[in-house]
Amino acid sequence: MSFRDNSTVRLTIDLDAIAANWRLLRARAGTAECAAVVKADAYGLGAARVVPVLRQEGCETFFVATVDEGAAVRAVAPDAMVPVLDGFLPESEQAFLDHRLIPVINSVDQLRCWQAVAQRTRMRLSTILQLDTGMTRLGLDGQDLDRLAGHPELLASLDVTLIMSHLACADTPEHLQNARQLSAFLALSQRLPAGIPRSLAASSGIFLGEEYLFEMVRPGVALYGVNPVPGRPNPMRPVVRLDARILQVRDVDRGQHVGYGATYPVAGKSRIATLGIGYADGWMRSLGNRGHVVVGDHVVPIVGRISMDLTTADVTALPPGLGKEGDWATLIGPAQPIDAVAEQAGTIGYELLTQLSRRAVREYLPASP
Repeated sequence: MSFRDNSTVRLTIDLDAIAANWRLLRARAGTAECAAVVKADAYGLGAARVVPVLRQEGCETFFVATVDEGAAVRAVAPDAMVPVLDGFLPESEQAFLDHRLIPVINSVDQLRCWQAVAQRTRMRLSTILQLDTGMTRLGLDGQDLDRLAGHPELLASLDVTLIMSHLACADTPEHLQNARQLSAFLALSQRLPAGIPRSLAASSGIFLGEEYLFEMVRPGVALYGVNPVPGRPNPMRPVVRLDARILQVRDVDRGQHVGYGATYPVAGKSRIATLGIGYADGWMRSLGNRGHVVVGDHVVPIVGRISMDLTTADVTALPPGLGKEGDWATLIGPAQPIDAVAEQAGTIGYELLTQLSRRAVREYLPASP
């Protein structure tokens, strides 16, 4: 490892695992194109490092949320397709043109504005249309398509490269909303010009069945090792490992309390280790008095509240010589996958992943040549 010796938090990111996860998802996608969602700086893991690896694997389309994210991806993937999920705002016109970004159009007003840009520049601009099939967030609904039917000129000067929607309950395969949205997507997309590729499935949707795949899938969190099929074995390779240094170990006894609020009363003679990681590093405060860390091969409980820079764990049960000051504890790793930690924190892998590493020293394990 090439970590700095003075680091207290280390985040290891396995680029080879990300590449392998994309290959697995591409295989699951059948004949559909397998894109990659790299919004939020590749879910916090660094788009500048992740995108080139996936581009080398053959990924051609990288979805982002914002214009600034799109510009960052364009800098490392000059020949890729870069759609912006948040859509088009007039004040972003020049950035869209300069960085060759594709807006995911979510309203008729956005479409009018983008069509005006196409007319003004005399360019046939690439465009993606999003349909609202039941998420009730972004996207065109049936009434919007009625309006479009009366104004065919809004699409005439644009190159619509994809029709997409987003599933609300794909991580719950038995949920009736999945079939409802599939039916709505088929019905709504048939009201648009024929022959345009379609996309409905993101990470979990890829595992719902062939009828959800269409011409493109858009995996995101699964690329980064989070389980796309909760309740079943994770088919993805783990991508991240998080370690924190033990700063101090002290002996305590009954009558003492650990951490802010005195929420953990010591029941008897114990050893408490203080780790150099806290919520300022993205280690969630909700893990206090309920999470665990791993020292060597031993799982030990977090006791007391998580503070801004520190976490305390009860290491009483560790064998002699293990868990000393300066040693490392693993917070996410083989014995404690990211989904297990998210469950301890009362959240989901998405949130935990995107919160990590604000101060961590990163180590990228290279992808295989």
